[in-house]
Amino acid sequence: MSQINEEKILETLATIKDGDQNIVEKGMVQGLQVQDGHVIFAIVVPPSVGASAEPIRKEAEEKVHALDGVLSATVVLTAENEGGQAAASGQKAPQPKEGPLMPGVKTIIAVASGKGGVGKSTTTVNLALAMRDQGLKVGLLDADIYGPSMPRMLGITGEPSSSDGQHLDPMEGHGIKCMSMGFLVEEETPVIWRGPMAQTALVQMMRDVNWGDLDVLMIDMPPGTGDVQLTMAQQVPLTGAVIVSTPQDIALLDARKGLNMFRQVDVPVLGIVENMSYFKCPHCGERTDVFSHGGAKQEADLLQMDFLGEIPLDITIRETSDSGHPIVDHTPDGEHAKAYKAIAEAVWNKACEKLEAKAAKMPKIVQ
Repeated sequence: MSQINEEKILETLATIKDGDQNIVEKGMVQGLQVQDGHVIFAIVVPPSVGASAEPIRKEAEEKVHALDGVLSATVVLTAENEGGQAAASGQKAPQPKEGPLMPGVKTIIAVASGKGGVGKSTTTVNLALAMRDQGLKVGLLDADIYGPSMPRMLGITGEPSSSDGQHLDPMEGHGIKCMSMGFLVEEETPVIWRGPMAQTALVQMMRDVNWGDLDVLMIDMPPGTGDVQLTMAQQVPLTGAVIVSTPQDIALLDARKGLNMFRQVDVPVLGIVENMSYFKCPHCGERTDVFSHGGAKQEADLLQMDFLGEIPLDITIRETSDSGHPIVDHTPDGEHAKAYKAIAEAVWNKACEKLEAKAAKMPKIVQ
């Protein structure tokens, strides 16, 4: 297999016309990244064109995928205003393909936070492993396009392949399926994409991946409440969301923003987790509330939502995550793993309740 490079890809894309010019000359090709045969880029069109440019996107994807040395081609279609600015918040990004996102996935749970640095990804991966231990078929989508961490946390290396030539097969580690932008770009390479490009890429990471039959897909959401998060909440059939926060007031303020975002788009909030809840010295056993304590439970009571549990601040949790052996697998009978497992059981039970309630509201067909 020959080596593929950006020059060859752009040369191929220059054969695709949009009016009197080709799409490369018109500056429609943006965010091109190539890694080990995996190609990702966006085709940018004016909002007035929108989804009508889907034939161009499809032609570009097919031509690039057919090149010698290309293992996968992910092409997203996104829109910009005339001034080159990304389409305004609240405008839905055009869908690259029709059909259900993940037909074999029964339950989708988003794990979110209003800000970064609260341990959301560590919480997500350990909850996913804990659900696996309940006998569930589990997948994990790393939706943090700009800072993917799941390849490292799950200890997965390499690139995804495609068994059918059309969809990527998810990577697997610790008994769960995983997809992340971290598998498609080098760890040190920044992903410099505007919001709509990242939004559409996320939808394709769900629709164009062979997830198969899953009981639950956990989504590690990007931190914050911007366009990407709003798009996920609006376009993905989420069963519910879990909010992760540390106990101090400033983190809880941001967590409240995340909670309100989900409520505004009618996504049930399953509850809140207090991470870094306290620190227990491994030498003397003395407990210190580094970031205060109990704030998330008080917030949950105030907002009339469920408090799912607390996870301590412990260096072992950080070390095991960084080494690719999360604490639920590293020390399954330890107190930290048991805390994650109790929270995972509560989350799963609440998700099932939401599904049952939704099914009860569906009209029944009587013959």
